[in-house]
Amino acid sequence: MVMVASHLSSDGLEYRRAQCTRATEARHFQTIVLLAKGHTISYVAEAVGFGERWVEELLARYNAQGPASLGDLRRNNGSPARIVTAEVIAKLCERLKTPPADGGLWNGVKAAAWLAGELGVEKLARQRGWEALRAAGYSIQTPRPKNPKSATPETTAQFKKNSMRRFKRKPTSIRAGASTSSQRTSIA
Repeated sequence: MVMVASHLSSDGLEYRRAQCTRATEARHFQTIVLLAKGHTISYVAEAVGFGERWVEELLARYNAQGPASLGDLRRNNGSPARIVTAEVIAKLCERLKTPPADGGLWNGVKAAAWLAGELGVEKLARQRGWEALRAAGYSIQTPRPKNPKSATPETTAQFKKNSMRRFKRKPTSIRAGASTSSQRTSIA
């Protein structure tokens, strides 16, 4: 028999599970609800899709710290943003008011290069530049690239001119041969 601490009543656990907005937190509460109802660790592990060791660890966390210990704790681990901080975003917003150094429009690569210079690092991934642009309220601003092998307007016009002639012809009819599967019948 598994001992579940009485931080919340059985109804309280059910209510908290129903109010969860994240799947991980809901599964953790479901695990504790099933254990509180008297099910075995192996049954609960199979029911919620966790390993038995993880169910034991969730139970130990719940017994020691209560309902606050359930859910994805990585979301609130307290570590501050290291690269894309509020101050850097504010500086980027000011910089975005002017075009980039090479002209054109801002994109993730250009923003990452500017961020790298601002932060004093050698290189930053273009994803960090894109995240910074999104945080500053920007979206994709560059048009979709054109196929470099695309035809010129003259070639396109010539193709349309020639292809229209082909479709104007009336299709030839194909006569079917006489049927050889049965005797000839008269339709008169």
